[in-house]
Amino acid sequence: MRVITVTLNPAVDETITIDRLVPGTVHRARDVRRNAGGKGVNVASCLADWGIRARAFGLLGTENAAPFEALFTAGGIEDRFERVAGATRVNLKIVDANDTTDINLGGLPVRSEDVASLVTKLEALAGPDTLVVLAGSLPPGCPPSIYADLSARLCARGARVLLDSSGPPLSLALAAPELPYCLKPNRHELAEWSGNALDDLADVVCVADQLRDRGAKLIAVSLGADGALFLSEKGTIRAQLAAPTVVSTVGAGDAMVAGLAAAMAEGASLERTARLATAFAVAKLSLLGPHLPGRVEVEALTHKVKIVAVETADAKGMGETR
Repeated sequence: MRVITVTLNPAVDETITIDRLVPGTVHRARDVRRNAGGKGVNVASCLADWGIRARAFGLLGTENAAPFEALFTAGGIEDRFERVAGATRVNLKIVDANDTTDINLGGLPVRSEDVASLVTKLEALAGPDTLVVLAGSLPPGCPPSIYADLSARLCARGARVLLDSSGPPLSLALAAPELPYCLKPNRHELAEWSGNALDDLADVVCVADQLRDRGAKLIAVSLGADGALFLSEKGTIRAQLAAPTVVSTVGAGDAMVAGLAAAMAEGASLERTARLATAFAVAKLSLLGPHLPGRVEVEALTHKVKIVAVETADAKGMGETR
């Protein structure tokens, strides 16, 4: 299966490590890193570390494209980004011993003709052997319906679409007659879309099950420290794995998307998908930047993931742990 990632709003991620964040005070940085980023870029990088060479599409500012070009060259990622005038946004990640604080900018404004050119090229490549990952926020000038439109166009050509977004772009995609093949919301994004708090696992399962009933073939709902739910026509399971080391939470969700894509590319079962996606996310916690540890280390983590079957009839019964 050919894998394509789409990042309409990439970012240079500047990660600043300090001892402890105290608002209103002066801090001395212990380390500063700058990495090419954005959800789809992170997904492509993690897939490259796993051994899957993705084609990376998106909109990239010409003034600071060098970090992205270096990442693509090093990872063997095919650079299919449209270059646009200006500089790609720089997002700040402040990491201390307790947490990560994100300061994300809006993005580089884009023209409708740049978006249209990208859509045309994606549509020409799409086919039954194609998995397209649509990930991240949208830059100014990009219509919020772009993911819904792209998903419909790509699905019409037989491609499988994996969507990871939030807010209006997610809502519009979920309001479409045909849903993407795979959805990866977190609990907060699913709650925002449904209009319910989703404090209980049963509530999360109920809403996700409605999306499965409407045609989504694979749904992964990340639950933070509580693991993640995975739903397909084969059933519903919950996966959990404690992280042995947490350096930064930045990019863990993108790593889970990469794990989903890797599982789809190998035609994995629901349980294997849950194990792989969870292992990708947990492995990512041990590293800064858009990379995974070695394949052997990640594969070893898959065997440590705790899998529990979830009964969807009342969304409360928990099956036997494997």
